[in-house]
Amino acid sequence: MPDPALSAAIQEAYASAPVDQVIYHTLELWHPAFSAPIRVVRDFNAIDARIEAGAARDAGAVVTFVAFAFDIVPPDQTTSGVPQCVIEIDNVSREILAQIDLAVVSAEQIKAIYRAYLSDALLEGPENDPPMELTLISVSATPFRIRATAGFPDLVNLKFPKLDYELETFPGLQP
Repeated sequence: MPDPALSAAIQEAYASAPVDQVIYHTLELWHPAFSAPIRVVRDFNAIDARIEAGAARDAGAVVTFVAFAFDIVPPDQTTSGVPQCVIEIDNVSREILAQIDLAVVSAEQIKAIYRAYLSDALLEGPENDPPMELTLISVSATPFRIRATAGFPDLVNLKFPKLDYELETFPGLQP
């Protein structure tokens, strides 16, 4: 099933695989304990690309994605089960490992944001808008590899409706 978040340009690139166009897969990891977001690109060279205007950090800014060997398999689009994927980053630096170690002991969860860029449109923003945002469920880190299982937020246990209907907020409820 096609992903409606993908732009027409990247759908065409996936379908036709033009030789003059490269698809850059990027990953951003964020946690309140991090000094800065961890941004990596699956390539041999770093790239500068524009973040979408609605991003929580550096909205609309051109940021650098550092070259790292990583693998992410997007979750299947199914009607049953909780979609999960595995993220692996190889040969991590000491700085990244130190930030992951800080985040693992915290109660807050690490967010992972996957963005895809086309080589001829790096300054226009990601081709999947909104980007796919996942929550890391489990993380194991060594100096050689970070391996994480990621999934979407727990939608089943969310309160619905999200609002608490109280007299202070909604005085019309008073009999």
